[in-house]
Amino acid sequence: MSGRLSFHRASRIDGSADELGRWHFRPGAIHRLIPPWESIEVVREAAPLVDGARAEIRIRKGPVSTMLVALHSEVDPPRQFVDTQERGPFGSWRHVHRFLPAEGSEHAMLEDAIRFDPPLGALGRLLGGRLMLREIERQFAFRHARTREDLRRHAELTSRFGERRWRVGVTGATGLVGRQWCAFLTTGGHEVVRFVRGAPRDSSERRWNPSDPEHGLDPRDVEDLDAVVHLAGEPIAAGRWTEARKRSIRDSRTQGTAAVARAIARAERKPSVFVCASAIGYYGDRGENWVDERSAPGTGYLADVTTAWEDATVAARNAGVRTVHLRVGIVISAAGGALAKMRLPFALGAGGPIGSGRQGMSWIALDDLIGALAFSMMNPAIAGPLNGVAPHALPQRGFARILGRVLGRPAFAPLPAFVVRAMFGEMGQRLLLEGAFVRPSVLEAQGFRFAYPSLEQALRLELGRLHAEEAAR
Repeated sequence: MSGRLSFHRASRIDGSADELGRWHFRPGAIHRLIPPWESIEVVREAAPLVDGARAEIRIRKGPVSTMLVALHSEVDPPRQFVDTQERGPFGSWRHVHRFLPAEGSEHAMLEDAIRFDPPLGALGRLLGGRLMLREIERQFAFRHARTREDLRRHAELTSRFGERRWRVGVTGATGLVGRQWCAFLTTGGHEVVRFVRGAPRDSSERRWNPSDPEHGLDPRDVEDLDAVVHLAGEPIAAGRWTEARKRSIRDSRTQGTAAVARAIARAERKPSVFVCASAIGYYGDRGENWVDERSAPGTGYLADVTTAWEDATVAARNAGVRTVHLRVGIVISAAGGALAKMRLPFALGAGGPIGSGRQGMSWIALDDLIGALAFSMMNPAIAGPLNGVAPHALPQRGFARILGRVLGRPAFAPLPAFVVRAMFGEMGQRLLLEGAFVRPSVLEAQGFRFAYPSLEQALRLELGRLHAEEAAR
């Protein structure tokens, strides 16, 4: 190889070139485009995206952390912009983004053209150039697939619920789901107000205290909102469950939810809808039986916590605000949660059945969960419990087999139940050895479209292993 390396990818996208371009120019686009399997942090977004704007991105590869500063130029909204490395790991980097009309008014072309020098110049081209090009191809297959699906989702929501700009208050906006939910909203032309625990940095943030269920949120801070989406809550799988930790998990859900619900109830002008995250832990351990939104609650710690969590919305419900309890399953995202924890052992060939392997794993692709959030927020026919799961739950051993296949690794290394209990205690028993087969009956009855109804599809997107036809669809 001689000279700089080059990469080009073009994809046909449903919708107009103007809407495709506007999606990329709106705040949040960079968050939607970061490959979830990479350790990349947006330190500063180039917003507004104009000539001279800079984006700062921290890239981690193992123990090495590098800052990439990209300077934007040749900005011609909504048709193109260019980013050039001003400082970073590459010898040089120039990326041209184009959003062009395709044949017919209902389609557009998304084009990415990159010319770059790897680190170490000619030596880097010789030793790693082909590998870098393959990794860039993998990343942009993901980027184009997610862009295509986001635009399709926004078009469907507009077609069904009308052209409306929503102003949405969000708690838990920095979490795994919250960050992508906010970016989905803003790239779709909606406005987000983030509730934060610290001092607000600008007018898009407002302070709240989730530990104070009575006065944790000022009612005036929800009066200009169309909806409130409550995603905050302490992670349940961050360590063994002591009695103190179990109280903290419960309080983080019930107290924060009560604070939001009471603020909504006391507001002079109330939001039209309150969407509150919940969990399929509501159903408890159901063995091999199937459940849906009509099923009674289960028993045990998780069922008790989830029931109390949903009950904490009572003030908003009694005030006449449509309230949705989105019971979320296992979220498929390489950026965090269960998949991020499973990825390394499975990649090493150490994945397989846990305990009996028969326990139900009810999962949902991250992008379908975001779609379900938007669908339930905008759909006036949805209230009460809503299962945020894909249509095809699997026994754990089936889940393991598919994950192993996507990673190209065997998945038959067993993890006996007694080892799980010894290592993780009650947390391991409840989260790893128990489960439920949960149906999304309300979403299906309301005509929600799952973009990733099969686990293999969802895993291939999140792990950057799309087949050619999936990347091009």
